[in-house]
Amino acid sequence: MARLFRRKHEAKKSIWRRAVDLALTDVRVLAGKIDHESLETLEEKLIASDFGVQAAMRLVDHVETQVRRGKAREGDQIRAALESEVRRILGEGEDPELRAADSPPTVYLIAGVNGVGKTTSIAKLAHMLKEEGQRVMVAAADTYRAGAVEQLAMWADRIGVDFIRGQQGGDPAAVAFDAMEAAIARGVDVLLVDTSGRLHTNRGLMEELQKIDRVIRRKLDGAPHESLLVLDATVGQNALRQAAAFHQAIGLTGIVLTKMDSTARGGIVVALREEYGLPVKLVGLGEGLDDLASFDVEDFLEGVFSGATD
Repeated sequence: MARLFRRKHEAKKSIWRRAVDLALTDVRVLAGKIDHESLETLEEKLIASDFGVQAAMRLVDHVETQVRRGKAREGDQIRAALESEVRRILGEGEDPELRAADSPPTVYLIAGVNGVGKTTSIAKLAHMLKEEGQRVMVAAADTYRAGAVEQLAMWADRIGVDFIRGQQGGDPAAVAFDAMEAAIARGVDVLLVDTSGRLHTNRGLMEELQKIDRVIRRKLDGAPHESLLVLDATVGQNALRQAAAFHQAIGLTGIVLTKMDSTARGGIVVALREEYGLPVKLVGLGEGLDDLASFDVEDFLEGVFSGATD
């Protein structure tokens, strides 16, 4: 599959700088005096910016080791030590792009709790893929909320992509099955399977999601090629709990991080990768159809660390 467009390059860096530099500007404190108290301050600031306890401890331990070895004495060296470790956590050298099938259709299963921006994220992704020249189909496997289905149908019509829906109150897995058959028959390149928003604590709904996943796997070898969780970046550490539950249910392959243009703290990107090995693959930057971009590690690092020790 062609590489996803890299949109709003400078906007992305600005968002990361605003969302994460809150923590790392205090690296300046370490430039003049390296001691236990200043390292504790750094750890607290990282946790406050949603890096999570595990990643924050790893980063501070790395800085402390570099200091002890005489490799990090000044602010710039501390910044470099932090940056190199964050780079390792985020998987340096790995391909961040969405996976694709060897032959179409490529199938993406998309899940999330209510209110995270899942429907609009699917619309943005459908638009992005169509702009790349892909033939796209969207399947609304949410048979409970008529309003959500109608909203997705409106987006599909506006974008100009195929759309499949089920009967109100019907079996969501049956919708996924019908969509798979239709995608194969029509020669669709990418099928996006939407699922109803569900609380990660609702066992019955999570089992329903597992059924959808099983149906897709049985219908097409290798599918779903991505199992994506849409997360609201503003919910902080609750995002980790959501990720844990959905990952256990269907084996996630990546994250779509929404509302990064709001009050989010971008350290959640590092926390998700450190604690669950889940890469952020797409980032929502606004309300428009074009406001979705592939996550770029270099943009993230440049946005976070540029000016951290100015």
